[in-house]
Amino acid sequence: MTSDLDRRKFIAASAAATAGMTLPGLMPAGLTPGVAWAQDAYPSRSISIISPFPPGGATDVVTRPLAAALEPVVKQAVVLETKPGAAGAVGAQVAAAAKPDGYTLLSHLPSLSGFATVDQLFGRAPKFTNADFIPIARIIADPCVLIVNDKQPYGSLKDFVDDAKKRPNEILFSSSGLYGALHIPMALFTNAADLKLRHLPTAGGGPALTALLGNNVQALASSISACLAQVKAGKVKALASFGGKRSKVLPDVPTMKELGYDVEYYLWVGIWAPKGTPESVISYLRPALNKTVHSEDFGKALVNLGQELDYLDQPEFTKFWAEDTKRIEAAIRQIGKIEG
Repeated sequence: MTSDLDRRKFIAASAAATAGMTLPGLMPAGLTPGVAWAQDAYPSRSISIISPFPPGGATDVVTRPLAAALEPVVKQAVVLETKPGAAGAVGAQVAAAAKPDGYTLLSHLPSLSGFATVDQLFGRAPKFTNADFIPIARIIADPCVLIVNDKQPYGSLKDFVDDAKKRPNEILFSSSGLYGALHIPMALFTNAADLKLRHLPTAGGGPALTALLGNNVQALASSISACLAQVKAGKVKALASFGGKRSKVLPDVPTMKELGYDVEYYLWVGIWAPKGTPESVISYLRPALNKTVHSEDFGKALVNLGQELDYLDQPEFTKFWAEDTKRIEAAIRQIGKIEG
């Protein structure tokens, strides 16, 4: 039989071991002193962030430097995984089906909110809904800008509208895909201006911009961060901003509202985790992302993009996402059922 002395020795040794685990030098960043943790405390290996669009679009140009700046904060590799297709639905579906352990995150745009509504338009069961994701943070909210190829004669939005009305269904615009984040603002504008344009859906914002640069299409609603370098180089012309006020980096470009069109639209980038991800992981990621986006390295990357940080932590982002979802769903119903 075990003696009382043996039991007391065992209890004392166990208490000492637990105390050692909670020493500040041995405790992973983000955990509270005095709380014991498992040896594989999160994160113990690399984290993947899915970008559901090809390189060159907003999720890519914003999330790539975010991932790099996050690595020293979490002390693990952070890998950007590009999984394009179906205007961002493919990557979102991969993220929704991923193991909810914090090692697969999703970077996405406003279009994430509308895929279930698109499925409803076509009588399909939704592959996923907003409920399949846990919002963690919004990183930026970038007003889109209507740009045209520099070979086109348009010097103003009025020139573009006048020509489009003379030639219905002849002017071609590209987008990141049917019902995608760059299709929605063009649909809102063409409805407001009573225009009929032809649509070339592509696999993402990068390919949509490439189509414009090659003069395969004449117009595109792009995020400022994705097209600013091309605007500055004179390869495309910015005719109007979809923002509520003029952009600081494009101060000479008027807003749609200034020009008489009641249209406002922002292409924001957010970070999500799959439904079921433990609260302890979310509680770790929130301050980690907050620290990262306010770091000097990420700040420099945003400046180079002509982009401003527009950060929302989880409570504010959750509320914003619910409100924005209503706007996106209404816009998709306005576009209606489009085959192709």
